[in-house]
Amino acid sequence: MKKRVAVIGAGPSGLAQLRAFQSAAQNGAEIPEVVCFEKQDNWGGLWNYTWRTGLDEYGEPVHGSMYRYLWSNGPKEGLEFADYSFEEHFGKQIASYPPRAVLFDYIEGRVKKANVRPWIRFSTPARHVAYDDKTGMFDVTVHDLKNDEIYTETFDNVIVASGHFSTPNVPKFDGFDTFNGRVLHAHDFRDAREFADKDVLIIGTSYSAEDIGSQCWKYGCKSVTVSHRTAAMGFDWPENWKEVPLLQKVEGNTATFKDGSTCHADAIILCTGYKHHFPFLPDDLRLKTANRLAAANLYKGVAWVPNPKLFYLGMQDQWFTFNMFDAQAWYVRDIIMGRIDVPTSAADRLADVTAREAAEDAGQDSYDAIRYQGDYIKELIADTDYPSFDVDGANEVFFEWKKHKQKDIMGFRNHAYRSVITGTMAPVHHTPWKDALEDSLESYLRN
Repeated sequence: MKKRVAVIGAGPSGLAQLRAFQSAAQNGAEIPEVVCFEKQDNWGGLWNYTWRTGLDEYGEPVHGSMYRYLWSNGPKEGLEFADYSFEEHFGKQIASYPPRAVLFDYIEGRVKKANVRPWIRFSTPARHVAYDDKTGMFDVTVHDLKNDEIYTETFDNVIVASGHFSTPNVPKFDGFDTFNGRVLHAHDFRDAREFADKDVLIIGTSYSAEDIGSQCWKYGCKSVTVSHRTAAMGFDWPENWKEVPLLQKVEGNTATFKDGSTCHADAIILCTGYKHHFPFLPDDLRLKTANRLAAANLYKGVAWVPNPKLFYLGMQDQWFTFNMFDAQAWYVRDIIMGRIDVPTSAADRLADVTAREAAEDAGQDSYDAIRYQGDYIKELIADTDYPSFDVDGANEVFFEWKKHKQKDIMGFRNHAYRSVITGTMAPVHHTPWKDALEDSLESYLRN
C-alpha cells in the first residue's frame, strides 16, 4: 500500500504542498495519497475573506484575519510563483500592489489549473494528531462539521500548514473593562469605514498596526494614535497621526501613556500580534517558537526535529511568502518521496536549527533579514526541481519597497517593479492608493 500524507490547512502553504505533489505526478512520478483537511469551507487560508468574527456557524473560532479593502503591503514581485506568473494568470502584467480579491484569484488560479481540489476535505478541522511508536504511523482525528461526524484515519506523514496569524495575542490594560468605546484585536477588524470620524487608538507597531491605521486614515477617521512598547515606526505620517509610548491606562474615553501624555479615543485596536497555536497537537509534536526567521526545532525550517516524519510549513516570520512556501513544500515532498535524506541523528538535526538561529541573530538590520530569508529559499530550491528564479532580484525589489515606504508611507503602493519571473515591468496603477476606495478585482484590473 502506498504512503498516505495528511496536510492540515488549505491556505497558501497547504496549497503549495498540494501543488508540489501534483507537479511530481505531472512529471511522471508515483506520489503518495494526499489528503488535505481544511476547517473553512473554501481554500485560500487568510485570503479567504469572511465577514464573521469570533465564532463561525459551527461554533469554531474564525480563522480569518482578513479585512475589506486590504491591499498587499509588499510588492507582488516578491511573492510571485516561479511556476505560475501573474501574466500567465491574468493574461497581462498588472500593477505591483494587488488588493485581496486579486491575490485570492491568483492563488486560486494555480490550484484550479493543477486540479487538486478533490484532495481537500473542507469544513473539516483537525481535532487530534497522535504518533504511534510501534507502527510508525500517525492517527489523525478530524471533525466533519457539515455532517457533525468525528473520525480518525492513519497516515505515514503529517504536514502542518495551518498558519500562525489567526490566534490573536490579546494583552490587557487598566480601564479596558470600563472603556466607553470598542476594544478589538486586529484579528476582528473587518471594515475601516466603521471608524470614520472617530479617534482611533492603535496598540502595537507591527504591519497590522501600520496598515490598519492607514486604512482608517484612508476611509476618514478623525485621528490615529499609535502606542508603542519599544520604538515608534517613525514614518512621515499624516498630520492627524501621532506616535506615543506604551498605553498605561484608560479612563472613560481618555487614554494615558507612559510619558504622561493623553488622548481621546473612540475605539482601541490591538495590533499586538499572533500566537503559534496548534490545539490539535500533543506536546511531543507541537511547535513552540517565537515569531522569527529561524523557527525553533525545525530542521531546514520544515522537519520536526524530535520526529522528522512530521513537517511544518510557513511557520517563520516572513519577508517572502508564497514562493518561500513553495520552496518548503517542494523540499518536504522530496523528503517524503525519498529523494532527500534527513539526518538520522536528532543531534544533527538540532545542530542545523542552532546554526540557523545564530545566522539570523548575526544580522544587523531588516536588509540582512531579507537576504537571510532569500538565501534560505535558494538553499531549499537548489535541492529540488522547483523552478529556479532570481531571488537576489526579489531581494532588490524588497529593498526598493522599504525605501519607498520611508519616503512616502501613504504613497509607496503607487510604485511599480519588474517581475523576476518574466522580466516585464508592472504598470503604475490607474489610481493612487489613497484615492482607490474600491478594491474589487474588476476595478483593479481596469486599464
